[in-house]
Amino acid sequence: MNFSSPSFFSFFLLSLYFLEEDDFSSVLRDRSHIDETLRLANEEKAADYAAAIQRLRKVYHTSIKPMEQAYRYNELRQHEISAYPGRTLGDSATDGEITSKPMVLFLGPWSVGKSSMINYLLGLNDSPYQLYTGAEPTTSEFTVIMHGEKIRSVEGIVMAADSSRSFSPLEKFGQNFLEKLIGIEMPHKLLERVTFVDTPGIIENRKQQERGYPFNDVCQWFIDRADLIFVVFDPTKLDVGLELEMLFRQLKGRESQIRIILNKADNLATQDLMRVYGALFWSLAPLINVTEPPRVYVSSFWPYDYAPDTSRELFKREEISLLEDLNQVIENRMENKIAFIRQHAIRVRIHALLVDRYVQTFKDKMSFFSDPELVFQEIVDDPDKYYIFKSILAKTNVSKFDLPNRDAYRDFFGINPITNFKPLTAQCSYIGGCLLDKIEKAITNELPALLSSINSGKQPGLSSCELTGCGEKPKNRYRKN
Repeated sequence: MNFSSPSFFSFFLLSLYFLEEDDFSSVLRDRSHIDETLRLANEEKAADYAAAIQRLRKVYHTSIKPMEQAYRYNELRQHEISAYPGRTLGDSATDGEITSKPMVLFLGPWSVGKSSMINYLLGLNDSPYQLYTGAEPTTSEFTVIMHGEKIRSVEGIVMAADSSRSFSPLEKFGQNFLEKLIGIEMPHKLLERVTFVDTPGIIENRKQQERGYPFNDVCQWFIDRADLIFVVFDPTKLDVGLELEMLFRQLKGRESQIRIILNKADNLATQDLMRVYGALFWSLAPLINVTEPPRVYVSSFWPYDYAPDTSRELFKREEISLLEDLNQVIENRMENKIAFIRQHAIRVRIHALLVDRYVQTFKDKMSFFSDPELVFQEIVDDPDKYYIFKSILAKTNVSKFDLPNRDAYRDFFGINPITNFKPLTAQCSYIGGCLLDKIEKAITNELPALLSSINSGKQPGLSSCELTGCGEKPKNRYRKN
């Protein structure tokens, strides 16, 4: 046989092509368990969900937002020194945040497999729209993967300008950051229920200033809004530096949302994997000060089959367990949203009560010969002297752990003069009622009732009394009896 003939060379290439195709298809992993665990084939009750969202928006706009605006809660959040622990709705809740899908945030060092994991979950591998991956630091942008009618990319400036989305507050981080923000829309069943956010990998030798925008502040913004946070590690990148320490400080109070993933686990033999697992716990122990250690999921999240002679059954069980956590967040998204809106309402109410107390104290201290600025400066500098915070604890059902940082009010009143605010007793109208009554009704009755209707399976539409008024005439609050 003439090995140098063109016909033999063509036959060799053709054989190699089919051999590679055959080998490639044989090493791809079965993805059917993803659809089964996430129940992507099930039809959702879209009408019930839409009715609950409509009801929640109505409660927010009629009972919570007016109090926010009257006492400028938004500006308190900008100056508060120690933020409330746990998830917040940002400076002020918006329709975009109320209607937004659960957010899953991917954090971790560079090249640990965050983008590959998203490609695997969405089945994007070898498609023109897969997220770029590689051994070197590849993701330099914050990438938001969300549902859309067609596949397209959305620039950060467009996402921030669109009021129907929940990303408009990101404008405060500047144009340099918006150039590093990109959205990808695609018609995918999973993205109808959840939004993924891929983040730039942590590089310990890179300073925040070199990125051109406040990286830690942007991470905090996404952390505050995430329903589930995947912190991904590579068995070969377990060193903890200053930037990773800062990240875990930002995750304080969010331990219940964190899932730690030891990715690429099939690259190690079983004995080596056990040692790496212990080393990961040893590295993270000083960063996570909780009595219950965090759950670490050990697997390999990419589309190809596990390496031979590894614990493939263990890895698959770990993967399914993580997917069940994700599915739990998706199925409980309405309950979580109602609970978070209620938390937000409680904080707005506490803020209004405190401002009201400052206003009353200022009026009591003022006399004809007093200097208003000196009088109020004395109150702001030493609120304990006038029992500002203690009176709220004594007269209202508020926990001391829910009180905001008192130093924040020094900055708050620095740009909002006390004379700009009315006492709560004056925040009433003949038609609209009193702001305090309405927000308390939302906290104690309306939001719990909506949550109960969701859990019981009843359709949370508008009640007949809200539509017709039940025949009751409005009570004149200013008429003398």
